[in-house]
Amino acid sequence: MRILTTTEELAAFCEQAKDGPYVTLDTEFLRERTYYSKLCLIQMALPGDDGEAVLIDPIEAGEAFSLEPLYDLFRNTSVVKVFHAARQDLEIFFHEGNVFPEPLFDTQVAAMVCGFGEQVGYETLVRKIVRGSVDKSSRFTDWSRRPLSDAQQNYALADVTYLRGIYEFLAAQLEKSGRTHWLGEELSVLTDPATYRVVPQDAWKRVKTRTNSGKFLAIVRELARFREIYAQERNIPRNRVFKDDALLELASTKPSNVQELGKSRMLLRDARKGAIADGILAAIAAGLATQPEDCPKPDTSRDKLQVNPALADLLRVLLKAKSESSSVAQKLIATSADLDLIASGRRDVAALKGWREEVFGADALRLCEGKIALAADGANVRVIEL
Repeated sequence: MRILTTTEELAAFCEQAKDGPYVTLDTEFLRERTYYSKLCLIQMALPGDDGEAVLIDPIEAGEAFSLEPLYDLFRNTSVVKVFHAARQDLEIFFHEGNVFPEPLFDTQVAAMVCGFGEQVGYETLVRKIVRGSVDKSSRFTDWSRRPLSDAQQNYALADVTYLRGIYEFLAAQLEKSGRTHWLGEELSVLTDPATYRVVPQDAWKRVKTRTNSGKFLAIVRELARFREIYAQERNIPRNRVFKDDALLELASTKPSNVQELGKSRMLLRDARKGAIADGILAAIAAGLATQPEDCPKPDTSRDKLQVNPALADLLRVLLKAKSESSSVAQKLIATSADLDLIASGRRDVAALKGWREEVFGADALRLCEGKIALAADGANVRVIEL
């Protein structure tokens, strides 16, 4: 087992990786005390049972260490970069190096397409595909502490060594079933910069409220914007500034000075004074000063949907039948909300596009148009042409 701690060692390994068809990768990180994930360890493995697997330790490497050789490998389109559940890994590399691995293969997404169920875990794939087992004892370890124990190192390496066999199996299954392009459609979201950019002005949309009052939402918007900017600039979790329940309380009580702010039940003690208190009061004042035409407007389009409940039920039956026949999880094909949208006449729905159209969408539209019917055939559902 090698632990790489210099840019030169990383560059040599990445050059070696460029000679192979793929490389498997994983990361270990911490996010409990920071806004952005703190990268603690990178694992990589070359193809084959005897392919070298290494740990890259940016903490031991120090400030002089550069990940540019890895990013250069990411840009090399002749080598497939294989991850499992890649979203958080990609977020780190996007923020650290403004780069995405290309081409990308995510075994969790591929497993869903291949009939392993929704958001299948790595341990499940290890057990079912390569007949191995993963020691879970180091799962919740503090990866920022050094030195790493042997158990930690072995756990980290298992995340990329077993991944080789899983990738080869799933890639072959996709090729055999003609579903390789399905994976590409799903992964396009993971390699979209918009997936990882948090715009402070839009942060309010993640706060769950029970009111449609424009003025209330304007205050929520300003408070959420201030919190996001403050957390990003200081690299601390947004909940360390103030939590959503405190935000909603402040939007409701609208304190105008420090004394009134001090009466808040939900606000953390540190937020009742200093820069956070000043920011809160300024945000509330800005929200109150917002003109009616500039207040946020909640999305009420779903409230106006005229859903045909009988048609929605038929679509659910069709979805279940298509899920079973294609061995793809129902929720990956269409959500309950998608079905309601289709039953209300909407056609700008993800379930009607791309590979989902092949599996479900085309027949869903024909069902809506009265061109097909559904019939029970023993334990199965059969589509009947009309």
